[in-house]
Amino acid sequence: SWTPHYCAGKGDGGGLQCDRRIGRFGFVLHGLWPEGKGGRGWPQYCAAAPILPRRLLAENFCMTPSVQLMQHEWAKHGTCMASRPQDYFDKARSAYGRIRMPDMRALAGEKGLTAGRLADAFVRVNPALRAGMIRVQAARSGQLSEVWICMDMAFAPTRCPVGKAGMPSSARITIRTGY
Repeated sequence: SWTPHYCAGKGDGGGLQCDRRIGRFGFVLHGLWPEGKGGRGWPQYCAAAPILPRRLLAENFCMTPSVQLMQHEWAKHGTCMASRPQDYFDKARSAYGRIRMPDMRALAGEKGLTAGRLADAFVRVNPALRAGMIRVQAARSGQLSEVWICMDMAFAPTRCPVGKAGMPSSARITIRTGY
């Protein structure tokens, strides 16, 4: 999830992620979602999800700067991937930590930027990625909101399933850098 887009206009309503007194976030991990059988949907709410321990929240705050979002993602998707929240967040942190981010300020300054060129920028800094492994999401205004990286069961990048959301590679996109 691209923080400058998420926080635009939210002020204090964006929670800690948008509070510039504690730092400025760029990309953060919204969640790690298992794929449904046959590429259909995502399994959800597979088991009871007790409140996450403070220590676990603190360990993952720089990756996902929202206590509510971490609790929600564990309950909704994590319970379908792991029996313990620590295991789910370890997997998420490992996968997130392997992805390098391109220079978003430079990309924001490009005239005529497209979703395909943004995906190519991710490929250039992540040799294991290919354009078909990335889905770029934007708001109706054309501003970048998210980048999805598709992974297999071993958490290696893989081609995204056909029909999953994402902008056409030729679609114009803009990148907000301030909030």
